[in-house]
Amino acid sequence: MTDYRAILNKPEYDFINKNEHLGKHVILLGLAGSYAYGTNIESSDIDIRGITLNQKSDLIGLTQFEQYVDDNTDTVIYAFNKMVNLLLSCNPNTIELLGLAPDNYLYLNDIGKMLLDHKRLFLSKRAIQSFGGYADAQLRRLQNALARDTFPQSEREQHIFNSVKNAMYSFNSSYKNFENGSLEIFIDKAVNPELETEIFVNAKLSHYPLRDYVSMWNTMSNVVKDYDKIGKRNKKKDDLHLNKHAMHLMRLFMMAIDILEKGEINTYREKEHELLMDIRFGKYQTDEGTFSDSFYDMMREYEKKLHYASKHTQLPDEPDFKSVQELVMTINERVIRDEI
Repeated sequence: MTDYRAILNKPEYDFINKNEHLGKHVILLGLAGSYAYGTNIESSDIDIRGITLNQKSDLIGLTQFEQYVDDNTDTVIYAFNKMVNLLLSCNPNTIELLGLAPDNYLYLNDIGKMLLDHKRLFLSKRAIQSFGGYADAQLRRLQNALARDTFPQSEREQHIFNSVKNAMYSFNSSYKNFENGSLEIFIDKAVNPELETEIFVNAKLSHYPLRDYVSMWNTMSNVVKDYDKIGKRNKKKDDLHLNKHAMHLMRLFMMAIDILEKGEINTYREKEHELLMDIRFGKYQTDEGTFSDSFYDMMREYEKKLHYASKHTQLPDEPDFKSVQELVMTINERVIRDEI
């Protein structure tokens, strides 16, 4: 494997040493994205994710710090306490930082190693929902993209309907006053002569905040607009993204199954590298732009494996909060004592 550690010596990464929240407080830096999974290609960007300790003033003073983002280098470095909370939820985008290939850690000090040594404390059945939710979202992206390009109008309308309905599920939590009215969407014979079927809305609102009203309609409007970009589609570019989505869907299944079956976080997919790259390079995409039956057969097999692993996993229902708290206190005590 290539040694990427030298990239930290480039001038664009000087902020790591100069920023007051980073420097000696950084405990771990690693590759993220395609490089972390081993699925990078020539055009892949190098993304870096990391963890930095909270400062003493964050812990026993009045300052607050959650993360540092450098858009120029695609780097995100999380504050330790925030990262712990993300790890407890088994968030796929952060839990993968604990399962990199050894050579993909660009920097790792003794506290970072301590965290890696205790990574199993964060694993629980929460992974079923977190990874399952991400995989479901990835699958919807695939279905939505295919619906825009290859499905008859009535089927495209059904996909738009499903996507809007998914967006509406969050309204009750996002808008506190949603109980002051109701929204119902349904599909019926089209009024528009250019369509076969059409989505309709029954809306009843009273004494409703205008800003919430505008925000809700924008949410649904954006879904519809996304499907109306067919004529502006760059097929070559979009197919690359489509196949990348398909590859990440399978990768999420693979990682989730490893966590549930083995209690292991394996971010770098060495054994499945060839399969994932075949998907990324379009081997499973048909001439019509859809995916082959073999791709969907494979996806269903991974879904079955994930379902079985979910039912039979030995992981606890919840993470070991007590042990995690002891670990966090041990590490943060070193900050307070200026022992870093």
